[in-house]
Amino acid sequence: MQLDLNLLAALDALLEEGSVAGAAERLHVTAPAMSRSLGRIRRTTGDQILVRTGRTMTPTPYAIAVRGQVHELLRQVQDVLAPSRELDLASLERTFTLRWHDSLVALGGPALLAAAREQAPGVRLRFLAESSVDTPELRRGEIDLEANANRPTAPDIRAEQVAETRHVIAVRRGHPLTRVTTVTAARYAEAEHITVSRRGRLGNVLDDALARLGLTRRVVASAPTDGAAFEFVRGSDLLVTAPEATTRSAAAVLGLTLLPLPLELPPAAVYLSWHQRYDTDPAHVWLRGLARTALTPEVGPEVGQSHQKDQVR
Repeated sequence: MQLDLNLLAALDALLEEGSVAGAAERLHVTAPAMSRSLGRIRRTTGDQILVRTGRTMTPTPYAIAVRGQVHELLRQVQDVLAPSRELDLASLERTFTLRWHDSLVALGGPALLAAAREQAPGVRLRFLAESSVDTPELRRGEIDLEANANRPTAPDIRAEQVAETRHVIAVRRGHPLTRVTTVTAARYAEAEHITVSRRGRLGNVLDDALARLGLTRRVVASAPTDGAAFEFVRGSDLLVTAPEATTRSAAAVLGLTLLPLPLELPPAAVYLSWHQRYDTDPAHVWLRGLARTALTPEVGPEVGQSHQKDQVR
């Protein structure tokens, strides 16, 4: 038997109003249309539902018995087909799993956690390290939100660019490059470099930019994360090239000097990525808004100011 959900709404209205005219007015249909619906309900259930007693209509025992069930079923159908998009943050209890580049965790993680705890105390955040290989956890629903420099290409993965920042050079205080007036491309290439690569790659777009100038650099090591690379840099004459927004706070803590990069590179982008199943999920929309704000880099001092202080010393 093929069921018509419109009959459920009509039956609920008939039982609530106790008349064909009242039910028709409630559902904004004509009385003849409602009368036809009552006829179909009677044929489907095998019960009269409403019977005339004088000038009024009285529900049958069956109708009285199922009145509450009909109303609850209609509410459930409405919840499924027209769900409420209101979000009660105070009562929200949910654990979100985020896979962010380590430098982005350092940049925006604390602000995101603080905002989430203030607005929704029942929410918990799980930050996972990036994998050295591309994995399908976003598609499988095991990861709620990714943040890194890569725009995904899969058609079912959504992405939003939330920030962009230029590249800078990070060196220890007193590094030979801090004692020159201008960091040229040649001087940059002559220094010893460490790269940041979760796959252990020793080359990247910087080598292409140098090659266009007829220059090559010496890369002596790679580190899996920005934080690891900074530790190498602060204890040696190595330099690392990294996005300014994710490097500035670490440089201040570790006592590193930031220098302008003497190469023309497109700005480093920051993307938030998620599976399309979460496009309209209210809690996920709320989380993305907080993440977007947390990952927007603040305006800091111009790169090179600390370099000038080193020269004065």
